[in-house]
Amino acid sequence: METRIAVIDMKAFYSFVECVERNVNPFTTPLAVVDESRGEGTIVLSVSPFLKSLGVPSRCRKRDLPDIEGMIFATPRMSLYLKKSAEVVSIILDFVGEDDIHIYSVDELFINLGPYLKMYECTAYQLVRKIQKAIFDQTNLVTTSGIGPNMFMAKAALDLDGKKKAPYIVEWKKADIKKKLWPVTPLTKMWGISSGYEAKLNSFGIYSVGQLANSDKNFLKEKLGIIGEQMWEHANGIDNTNIRQKYIPTSTSFSLGQVLMKDYDKEDAKMIIKEMNDDLSMRLREHHQSTSRVSLSIGYTYEIGGGISQAITLPGPTDDSDNILHYLLKIFDKYVEDYPIRRIYISYSKLENSEYEQLSLFEDNEEKEERRNLQKVMDTLKNKYGKDIVLRGSSLLKNSTAKLRHSQIGGHKK
Repeated sequence: METRIAVIDMKAFYSFVECVERNVNPFTTPLAVVDESRGEGTIVLSVSPFLKSLGVPSRCRKRDLPDIEGMIFATPRMSLYLKKSAEVVSIILDFVGEDDIHIYSVDELFINLGPYLKMYECTAYQLVRKIQKAIFDQTNLVTTSGIGPNMFMAKAALDLDGKKKAPYIVEWKKADIKKKLWPVTPLTKMWGISSGYEAKLNSFGIYSVGQLANSDKNFLKEKLGIIGEQMWEHANGIDNTNIRQKYIPTSTSFSLGQVLMKDYDKEDAKMIIKEMNDDLSMRLREHHQSTSRVSLSIGYTYEIGGGISQAITLPGPTDDSDNILHYLLKIFDKYVEDYPIRRIYISYSKLENSEYEQLSLFEDNEEKEERRNLQKVMDTLKNKYGKDIVLRGSSLLKNSTAKLRHSQIGGHKK
């Protein structure tokens, strides 16, 4: 059975959804998905194909947008985008099985086409066209696609060719490697090469994908590690990834971070840490996990820059909000300097199942159990009535961000 992989990408996804919701043409309408309330420096999440045709990049600041008559500023609606993404996946599942889909992001996924070509009695190109048509007919969303003998070649076909013009679908085969992939420069145009790695490769005299492909693989591995070998393989069109072999991480963690809308002093920053810890420890308990290592990262105001990032190992695994908070604040008090704070990030790692927690010789286990039961009751209330049903008293203060975060998905309005 021939391996044929397709990658499906939603064209200008957020902005396209907003145009469809407004019943306007994305190819003739100047629309940018951006929260105006955050000021001129806020990041634009997506721009319509019309704005892209004028040279406006997909990611920019609001102040960088052109002054065009009729410009629409659409406030992000993350729950709507997630709903539309789920609709697209549901449509694709009408064509292929769940094991043959790899979701890469909210607007992009890979499909293993090979097992279905005989059943549909069509080529990979024809099957993708059917999928694209079904998505458009049911959602009015336009998709772009690349097809190749593996995931990398499909992605390269999409990024370097498929997105350029209708019908937004391109198929690359092995014969296209030298003709279409090797001439590519700068190297950052190739999927998986960052500007940092490009600079390192340039220092070796490598400026095009062809030069990378014809370099010494062992030299690249010696200088750049396993990523060097991987880049060499990709440059030669090699990718042995199997969609059906799902990646299962050997270790997991829970994390939560936020960029504050203004500078905070140390006392108000502690309040934010408490609120974030309440939410993250609730997630920990929902997954029946305990942590024995917590991390705290603090970023100072942009004018100062820098910050701290420290971790501490706990005496034993716990899912107790108060216990975890004690160690987070211990890091805070020891390492954070008296500068205005703009970014906060907390993380729990070294997780294990919490159903078999050991008794401690150094704590009042009866008091600990009472506190844990209270937290479980609060978790139940929050799950049933919403996270705002039980809040710290400090969450009613002006500088609290708890209610705002609870009304957002991914830092943006639902």
